[in-house]
Amino acid sequence: MTGDHQTLALVLFSVFVAVTLGITTWVSRNRRGSAEEFYAGGRLFSPMENGFAIAGDYMSAASFLGISGLIALYGYDGMLYSVGFLVAWLVVLLLVAELVRNCGRFTLADVVAARMAERPVRIAAGTSSVAVSVLYLVAQMVGAGSLVALLLGGTSEAARSWTVIGVGALMVIYVSLGGMRATTWIQIVKAVLLMAGTIALTVLVLLRFHGDVNDLLSSAAERSGHGLDFLAPGLRYGGDWTARLDFISLGVALVLGTAGLPHILSRFYTVPTARAARRSVVWSIGLIGSFYLMTIVLGFGAAALIGPDEVRASNASGNTAVPLLALDLGGGAGSTGGTVLFAIVAAVAFATILAVVAGITLASSASVAHDLYASLRRRHAKQYSEVTVARIAAAGIGAVAIGLGLLARDLNVAFLVGLAFAVAASANLPVLLYSLFWRKFTTRGAVWSVYGGLIPAVLLVLVSPVVSGSPEALFPGVDFHLFPLQNPGVVSIPLGFLAGWFGTVTSTEPPDEARHAEAEVRALTGAGAV
Repeated sequence: MTGDHQTLALVLFSVFVAVTLGITTWVSRNRRGSAEEFYAGGRLFSPMENGFAIAGDYMSAASFLGISGLIALYGYDGMLYSVGFLVAWLVVLLLVAELVRNCGRFTLADVVAARMAERPVRIAAGTSSVAVSVLYLVAQMVGAGSLVALLLGGTSEAARSWTVIGVGALMVIYVSLGGMRATTWIQIVKAVLLMAGTIALTVLVLLRFHGDVNDLLSSAAERSGHGLDFLAPGLRYGGDWTARLDFISLGVALVLGTAGLPHILSRFYTVPTARAARRSVVWSIGLIGSFYLMTIVLGFGAAALIGPDEVRASNASGNTAVPLLALDLGGGAGSTGGTVLFAIVAAVAFATILAVVAGITLASSASVAHDLYASLRRRHAKQYSEVTVARIAAAGIGAVAIGLGLLARDLNVAFLVGLAFAVAASANLPVLLYSLFWRKFTTRGAVWSVYGGLIPAVLLVLVSPVVSGSPEALFPGVDFHLFPLQNPGVVSIPLGFLAGWFGTVTSTEPPDEARHAEAEVRALTGAGAV
């Protein structure tokens, strides 16, 4: 990239960072310092504001960079990510949004612990929430590194590494100083910017093909080198039984995983009532649905105008397809229009990453402080406030995410998020649904459900082609993979439900009927909800 690209994009980066740091500073001077303020923003956001914030939290680097890149490389099979991410919101709307808002205070563990023995349940749920959050954070770090490497010439490993470190440092600052209120406003600003940028690129792509979608798809298929196979299933997930089963595993993980994501569940606590939580989801579905439809246009547009070979040459996983598309739509390399559009898109993508990592870090630090620390602290030891522990936890989680982000920098960000969804659907969703809808569910069942999904999911990823045994693996030079699938969801999700059922039916303790009745009334009516 030319010096003009670099200068303009870096200026826009700096402007966004300065604005968001200004928001964080302002909020930190006007906060009350309570746990409710830090974790839930005082529950003062309207459904529309929270809907925009949910959309800003959900439309991550995986969506803007990763999905478009996968469509540019694999056509129809890449588009499956868009469909899975969108359909998942129906599960959230119909099954969990209102009930979670009524039953909990700040975290997933609050919902489960409402009718169980608190200590073991909070430790289990807190552990799984941190694991999911760290996986999700790694994807955002990889996206940031790919973006800035492209900006600085595509070969600067040092720049990529320093970008990952810088994003990690910023997210710790956002969370530590501003808490949920600052994070929410950053996500709202980011959602507006991302929707505006995506709409502009989509319109430009359609104008290039005179509004003819068939011409767009035909051009993409022709330039892909695969012909009409580019528009049919099977280019990435076709062939042998392993690839087909991997596709099923991915689809199940994407559809079920959203309802178990800690940073999405925590957003339902920022509104005053369950009705507002439900309306927030409706707002977010409108924004997210239109966004994912546009990513399909952007992906096929990149395939038609840039070509998969050029996209792959810039980044092997396709993470830079959208910035390259913006450069072409603006007039090409060296043109003023290309420079401006590329810089704007790069800045919007960077804003996307910063906003999402802030939300995830806040959710995971809340799990550490509200669930793990509160359960594990010794009675006579020196006591620290939950908010203090949450700020310290944010720094620790940021350090872990930076390290893993540097290690996984060559993987596709949408693929990495697919792994996070699989772990969330395996460990968090079964215990959440059992707690809300099964009267006989017990503490043992809850603990076994979490660990019965979490441990297999993580172990299967470690012995899968994601880590070793393939050219795209984290460690391509070694081969210790035993599990043939890249996404463990098709195995680990049923194991999570099965472990919860088996733990319950073999439990010696009777279910607490009174606490279940109380939790059920609160979930359905909102009576007694915080």
